Amino acid sequence: MPQLPPINPADLPDRVDISDNSAEVARVRETATAGPYQPTWDSLRGYQPPLWYQDGKFGVFLHWGVFSVPAFGTEWYSRTMYLEGTEEFEHHVATYGPHRKFGYKDFIPSFTMEHFDPDDWAQLFKRAGAQFVVPVAEHHDGFAMYDTGRSRWSAAQMGPRSDVFGQLGQAVERAWMVVGASSHRAEHWFFMNGGARFDSDVRDPAWFDFYGPAQREEIAPNERFLEDWLLRCVEIIDKYRPQILYFDWWIESPAFEPYLRLLAAYYYNSAHQRGREVVINFKWDAFAAGSAVYDIERGAMGGIQDSVWQSDTSVSRTSWSWVEGHEYKNVNELIAELADTVSKNGVLLLNIGPKSDGTIPDEERRLLEGIGTWLTRNGEAIYGSRPWIIPAEGPTELIVGSFVDASSPQYTSADIRFTTRAHVTGDYLYATLLAHPEDGVARIRSFGSGAGLLTRGIQEVSVLGSTEKVAWHRSSESLDVTLPPTTPDLGGGPVVKCFLEPDARPPRVDFLHG
Repeated sequence: MPQLPPINPADLPDRVDISDNSAEVARVRETATAGPYQPTWDSLRGYQPPLWYQDGKFGVFLHWGVFSVPAFGTEWYSRTMYLEGTEEFEHHVATYGPHRKFGYKDFIPSFTMEHFDPDDWAQLFKRAGAQFVVPVAEHHDGFAMYDTGRSRWSAAQMGPRSDVFGQLGQAVERAWMVVGASSHRAEHWFFMNGGARFDSDVRDPAWFDFYGPAQREEIAPNERFLEDWLLRCVEIIDKYRPQILYFDWWIESPAFEPYLRLLAAYYYNSAHQRGREVVINFKWDAFAAGSAVYDIERGAMGGIQDSVWQSDTSVSRTSWSWVEGHEYKNVNELIAELADTVSKNGVLLLNIGPKSDGTIPDEERRLLEGIGTWLTRNGEAIYGSRPWIIPAEGPTELIVGSFVDASSPQYTSADIRFTTRAHVTGDYLYATLLAHPEDGVARIRSFGSGAGLLTRGIQEVSVLGSTEKVAWHRSSESLDVTLPPTTPDLGGGPVVKCFLEPDARPPRVDFLHG
């Protein structure tokens, strides 16, 4: 790699003074207590996820930032490059020299995004079938991708010198999708602390406003940092009005608890004043149950959940951001993740990682286009659907929990995910096969009369995306459907649609005039 130009201190904007937050915090408290929500868990438990989110099912997540310049390891390069003994540390010294002479900040001039085309990105996401888009507004590295007034370290003033976050949001809205924002600012309290343990630029007072507190993980953040975290979130809400606000894990730290309640009440009340419905995504136990939407990272649930939830995962197993040598999932795996999540009352947020020049890698484009092609044919089983009595059948074991996508199951055509839909024309049941049957016959055991699950008759059976009549037979063992010979292999499997007979209603007896 050619030697990159380090940052020029003479080109830096002036530091921003954020020492006195009292007036702005008071304003936040005023809105947070103005109703209909109050900053208490009892009040926040009255939250209801919006219908557009429950019906939308699928969104695109973006990890983009300065870390895409070194493009090595993962999006955590800003941390691991300062951790002695790691592969990233050794790579950094060998490639760029000692940390005191070339630190993470010195990648910023090369983060140019000169080929960034927000409308092209938005149209790609729309073709993929996404209903909402959630770009990272600020990652753990402390470099804001939006135009912040609380720091000079932003894409608006350095690197691209443009409000790329705002431009993408506008393009997403022009494409009639919902705009979200992801904040990972909380982790910045400790994220660069490896550089404080040896002679690196993290120790240089000239860069303290970028590298942050760089404190130990064991130390709870102080009030000044927590106020800054709160007001950066509020700034994103007020300036960009995202309808989804995603948080990573460290807000679960006990020190954040009162600030989380304050922020949630502010966000919900502000949205109510604008006539909008919004979503907060959280992990683990950061929020009280029912006060926001639970998110599970790179994971799966074991069964149907009473409340809508979210799974966030990436097209790559290797990294959330662009790195060289990605290990990508394939279209079949991603569609299986989507179908499994939706069958359990979930929503899938799928991440991609643009390059530092502002382009989306070809393979990631291909994967998004592949999902969109499948959804164009089979989206009726996904969008606006609800779980059935059971989510799935099939022989392949699915590992549940977080961070379980290091490898994907090898699904067969006997692995099926179920969804249902109540419509003014009647009730429909969908069976999404996770692979194409070699003999061209879909065999659905849970729809067999002997299974005791489908207690209503079937009026009609079809295969989504096909106008051909299909042969089908229901026995005690299964519903067998002969797929049309023209059913294409789009990645993912075909979807069988059943139009159910109406509920039988017994005649009423007049007991009064007997």
